[in-house]
Amino acid sequence: MKVDIIGDVHGCYNELIDLFKELGYQISNGLPYHPEKRIPAFLGDITDRGPNSIKSIELVYRMVVTEKIAYYVPGNHCNKLYRYFLGNKVQVTHGLETTVAEFEALSDEKQNQIRDNFITLYEQADLYLVLPEVNAVIAHAGIRDDLIGRYDKEVRVFVLYGDITGDKHDDGRPVRRDWAQEHHSDRWIVYGHTPVRTPRIVNKTINIDTGCVFGNQLTAYRLPEEKLVSVPSNQPYIAEKFKYFD
Repeated sequence: MKVDIIGDVHGCYNELIDLFKELGYQISNGLPYHPEKRIPAFLGDITDRGPNSIKSIELVYRMVVTEKIAYYVPGNHCNKLYRYFLGNKVQVTHGLETTVAEFEALSDEKQNQIRDNFITLYEQADLYLVLPEVNAVIAHAGIRDDLIGRYDKEVRVFVLYGDITGDKHDDGRPVRRDWAQEHHSDRWIVYGHTPVRTPRIVNKTINIDTGCVFGNQLTAYRLPEEKLVSVPSNQPYIAEKFKYFD
C-alpha cells in the first residue's frame, strides 16, 4: 500500500486538484487516479472558510463512498456541518457561514443531494484510521498512543479538537497540550487541525495542516516514502492564523 495523506482542504478545491496533479494523479471524469494506484487519505475539514466547499464535498464523496478509491476521517468542521445538516442548533460562524451560503444558493434538489451525501460520508467514517501497511495512524487533530484502539467520547473529542484543557487563550483559541512530545512509538501519527507554516515534526508525529485557506500551502505526506509534497495557496495570506502551542 502507498498512501498520500492530505491536510485540511477547507474548501480550497482548486488547490486540491493542483496537489493531485503535483502528486502524479491523472484526472479522469473529474476524479484523480494514480497510475501506481496510490490511495489518497483526507484528514478532515474538507469544508468551511474557502471558496469551494460544495465541490470539495462532491469530490471527496465520490472518491470515498462511490468509487472507494480514497480514505477520509472527519474533522471538527465536518462534525459541525454534519450537525447542521441534521437540523441541530449550531452557530453558523467560524467558517461554516461560507459553506452554508454556498449550500443555500443551490436548488432544493441539489441541497438534498449534498446533504444526504455528506451525512453518508460522515456517518460511515471512522474517527481515525490505523494503517499498519505504512505503519501510521491518521487522525484530524492527532491521537495519543494510549487512545489508539478506543472509540469512546474522550477519543472523539481528542481526534476532533486536539488535547484541549478547557481553557482559552485571550483571543478565544482553546489551550491545547502538546501531546506530540509524549509520542514515543515508531508508528507515524499524521494529523492537521492547527495551521502551521511548515509541517511540524515532533518525534514520529507530523502536522500537515499548512493553512491553505489562510494563504500558505496545501500539503500531502506520502507513505511509506515519508515525503512531503505541497502546492501554493490561491487565497490571501493571513499571518496571524499561524499560531500553535504558544
